[in-house]
Amino acid sequence: MQAGHAMRRHALVIRRLQWAVVLFYCVLLVIPALLPLPPAEAGILNNLTLLAQFVFWGLWWPFVLLSVLLFGRLWCGVLCPEGALSEWASQRGLGRGTPRWMRWGGWPTLAFLITTLYGQLISVYDYAQAALLILGGSTLAAMLVGFLYGRGKRVWCRYLCPVSGVFGLLAKLAPLHFHVDEQRWRANAPPHLPPPNCAPLLDIRRMRGASACHACGRCSGQRDAVQLIARSSNEEIVLYGNNPDNLWEVRLLLYGVIGLAMGAFQWTVSPWFISLKQTMAEWLVARDIFWPLEANAPWWLLTHYPQLNDAFTWLDGLAISLYLLAASVLLGGGLQLLIHVSSRLAGQTPAFARQLLLCLIPLGAAGLFLGLSATTVKLLRYEGLALLWVQPTRATLLGAAISWCLWLSWRVCTTLPASRKAALLLSMSLACSLIGYGWWLQFWSR
Repeated sequence: MQAGHAMRRHALVIRRLQWAVVLFYCVLLVIPALLPLPPAEAGILNNLTLLAQFVFWGLWWPFVLLSVLLFGRLWCGVLCPEGALSEWASQRGLGRGTPRWMRWGGWPTLAFLITTLYGQLISVYDYAQAALLILGGSTLAAMLVGFLYGRGKRVWCRYLCPVSGVFGLLAKLAPLHFHVDEQRWRANAPPHLPPPNCAPLLDIRRMRGASACHACGRCSGQRDAVQLIARSSNEEIVLYGNNPDNLWEVRLLLYGVIGLAMGAFQWTVSPWFISLKQTMAEWLVARDIFWPLEANAPWWLLTHYPQLNDAFTWLDGLAISLYLLAASVLLGGGLQLLIHVSSRLAGQTPAFARQLLLCLIPLGAAGLFLGLSATTVKLLRYEGLALLWVQPTRATLLGAAISWCLWLSWRVCTTLPASRKAALLLSMSLACSLIGYGWWLQFWSR
């Protein structure tokens, strides 16, 4: 497709677009944090803070996720303000080599888990100061890493970004990607374009799939071997999902994207959370331990906005942390155990089990979109909109995601004997049902 080549020719336009997004991002993030908290009667049409909240959490992030599913990591390479600032700092920085400890594959998973948990403790979706602390802090860290390491690279994006791993998982489903013909690359046929600066530090010649590529277009047409093409959205999981290096991808999917994220979106309406908190409170009161029931933590540690009657006690913070960690371990671990045992009984390797677990990516992506778009729905309903179509749309999206997961599983198991294939598909159906039940509790059990 010529679109990729056009991206390379018009790189300057893309850089200017990146800086426009940086400016918009800063305005959206900083100005609301400097304004007073909105009054109870305020709405998105008459209060800048609520408007920014709606644009940022109600539109920006849900549709960033959707863009990754449709176009790969185009957001990362063309629009992401954090990536642009990190690369800008790297062009002017010390240019040190990336240290070995930073190249550990578990950092994106750990960063996502910590950021998600911390965001819930300080109510990042509801308050501009919390959003500035988490997202602004992440941006400053990205610029610092860029200044210290690499030369015009995005070391932060490659190894440390809290959402890089999530975007990598979702990009596996993208119907567009930059395809590399390694044989043609080796032949070094014309046109002999200048070597591209691959900011995320990829080995372009050996690149397969869209998971790690930032889709910036800088390498398009290189050695007449790189081009943006359409592909099957199932290709990357079915053909390359048995990669032995995907252990951390699977952990992020199970314990982060599915487990922890569901707990984060669900705890405010969960009867299990209420029972946990009540049990802990009764235990404390029975022993005359009252300080955990006080709401005197600073806002940057636990939500503390008493003027809005919204302040977490120390017990709230502990209960939220325990609930989210339990959701991550129990759901993620349960899914992993189910599929690994089923695969073992079917005579398959752990690598096959991980490939089968990657078939849950559509359901993980649907859960993230549903959870983030719940903020969109909440804010619009505050404005008096009924939105009667929301529940049927949610059900349709979940049903489509489950069907896609099962179809991917069928494709992965296609060469197995019928009895083993049926057993594995039954296990995957149970796994999808567990996840679907969690979202039913969120949206339909009340």
